[in-house]
Formats: sequence, structure tokens, C-alpha cells
Amino acid sequence: MALNRDPYVLVVGGSDSSGGAGIARDIETISGVGLRACVAVTAVTVQTHQSVTAIHHMQPGLVADQMRAALRANRVSAIKIGMLSTARVIAAVAAVLSENPRIPAVLDPVLASSSGRQLLEPGAIGVLKRDLMPLCRLVTPNLVELAILTGSDLAVDDDDALRQGRRLLAAGPQALLIKGGHATGPRSTDVLLSPGQEPVHVDMPRLAGSMRGTGCMLASAIAAHLAGAKPLEDSVREGKRLVFEKLLRCIEREPGSGA
Repeated sequence: MALNRDPYVLVVGGSDSSGGAGIARDIETISGVGLRACVAVTAVTVQTHQSVTAIHHMQPGLVADQMRAALRANRVSAIKIGMLSTARVIAAVAAVLSENPRIPAVLDPVLASSSGRQLLEPGAIGVLKRDLMPLCRLVTPNLVELAILTGSDLAVDDDDALRQGRRLLAAGPQALLIKGGHATGPRSTDVLLSPGQEPVHVDMPRLAGSMRGTGCMLASAIAAHLAGAKPLEDSVREGKRLVFEKLLRCIEREPGSGA
């Protein structure tokens, strides 16, 4: 079969049987940007919107084989990475990224589900930071993930979050996006950090509502825009706008919203 010449985003992550996050949310988002997605499944989860009841991990070799097959079949222009679950899977994904250094990868460091279920084994964090993050064009932790990845308490203010971000950036990512969704205030502000550059603040009004899968959506949207050859800052701004508009529509559809 000939290589498909349409630009694709390769999604590497776990399934979510509820459809609220994971690969299903990634494909939906990438399609909304106008691109197609191919997939490599790292884990199969049994979950509702409230809880995760079971996780079945894929063998590392199978994950790598899925990625290589997708790369052979399609013109993959960006890679979005979500749930990885084990150190061996992380190493397998890193090996494939090393073989394809020109394809930008966006890593959403999924450490736990919204309900609190651990999705990455504790010993794998060091492998994630050492072997995978330096290969990624962008890493997108929220404030909780940032604290865990830096071995810190949750940031108490913006300056504290920036200190933690710079510490993590020194571990090797090419750029870091600190997501501000867990913060407070009238604006939801994400901060883009790149080595040797001033922080770039990307914000939208903070909405009085929540939705599962916003982290998946943001990383997928950024990857899709990178696949379209947009600069990183523009890709981050477009991704932030997409998540804001999706959340706004979700809130407007809620009973009693007046919409």
C-alpha cells in the first residue's frame, strides 16, 4: 500500500471506554482542526466519567510496532503522547521518537485520572524525565503534574509555578507549557517556557464549569497545529482557544444555563 500523503497526527495513549478522555478525545479534537489521526494504544482502561475500574497495559514491543506501522502507512507530521503507564512503555515510545527526530512530539504527562486513579507507575517518572521529555517539542503539565514531576509541593503562586517550570525545563524538554486550569482567578493562564526566552502567557477568561479531557484536547490541538507547520507559540494559542470554545459550548448546553 502506498504511503498516505495527507498529514496525520499519530496519537499514542490509552483508551477511555467512556469517551471522555484519552484516544477518543484526541481523535475528536484533531478531526476538529481538520486533520486525520492514526493511533498506537498503550493501555486499555475500563472507566466511566466518575472512576477507573481496570487498566490493561500493552506490551512495550506492541506499542512500538503500532507506532512504526502508523509511521510507515501515513505522512505523520506530529505526534501526541498521553497515557504511558509503565517505564518499559516509555522506553519503547522514546526509541521510536529517536528514530524520527524531525517529527514534533507533544507530551501530555498523564499521571492520574480525574478521579484520582494512578495511571503511571511511580518508578516510571524518572524514566519519563530522562528518556522521553528531551525528545519532545513540548511537554504540557498542569500544576499538580508539575509538582509531582519536580518533587515539589503544589505551587502557591505564579512565581512558584515558574520556578518549578524552569527546574523541569532544565531536565531536558525543548519547551514546557504550564497549564493554569487548577489555579484561581478570573483568567485561565498557561505559561509557555522555552530555554533562553522570556515566558509567554496565553490566557482566556476562566469559565465556571469543568469538563473531562481538556488536557487531552489541548495537547492534541497543539500537535495538530504543529502538524500544519504553525510555530509553537501560535499552535499553543490556537489550542488554548479551541479548548475555551469547546468548554463554553459544553456549559451553554447544561440545563439551566439559559442557552
